[in-house]
Amino acid sequence: MPTATLSIPTADGQADAFAAFPEHGEQHPGVLMYPDGLGIRPVLREMARELAGHGYYVLVPNPFYRYGPTPVIDLPEYIGAEVRPAIFARVMPMIEAHTAERVLSDADAYMQFLTGRPEVGPGPVAVTGYCIGGLLAMRTASAHPGRVAAVAGFHCPVAADGPDGLRRLLSTLTARVHLGHAETDITPAALDELNKAMDAAGVDHTSEIYPGTVHGFTMSDTDAFNAAALQRHWDHLLPLLGRTLITG
Repeated sequence: MPTATLSIPTADGQADAFAAFPEHGEQHPGVLMYPDGLGIRPVLREMARELAGHGYYVLVPNPFYRYGPTPVIDLPEYIGAEVRPAIFARVMPMIEAHTAERVLSDADAYMQFLTGRPEVGPGPVAVTGYCIGGLLAMRTASAHPGRVAAVAGFHCPVAADGPDGLRRLLSTLTARVHLGHAETDITPAALDELNKAMDAAGVDHTSEIYPGTVHGFTMSDTDAFNAAALQRHWDHLLPLLGRTLITG
């Protein structure tokens, strides 16, 4: 599986990124994959390679490049409860400083870079993300209607900006959406409100709570990992991409 470490020009500098793509064929549909708040690391590279193996060019940018290249912070191989508080004490200030203006400026740069790669074919792309990356994915798709055909977010704070912010986010969204929520992140009542908001906005979506999960369930290097939920994530993500990027 070919991979590459790349540098994406942005308004504020150079964002390092990881890319994975199929070994055979000249061009492939493009997918922008946002990592969770812990950034690019082996588990994200493996997930990108897994997705690329299904026929996609997958670009994983470092959203926190303003603080340095990957790894922005040093992480242990396994992130358990005993190290989580210290790690998030360093991560949360970066997340809080990642304003909507920064998100959209970076998204423009990432989209331009992805669609300009010689390995990426013409046509729409998809965006997916994990944790805070899922919110970045939704904001990217909303800011690029017509260019993003599918967006998926997993254990992500999609309604973080409140009801008015959610309505604004959905108002320009044309992509098909899948959201996979952790049981600890959203109540059934809040899920119902979220889905009603997407219905009202005319968004083509599936949005559900993955049973028996806690926040971060896709990440195999953390104690939140749930193997069945990770498979459920692939079972939703791959058909979504197949319908929107390959068959149209």
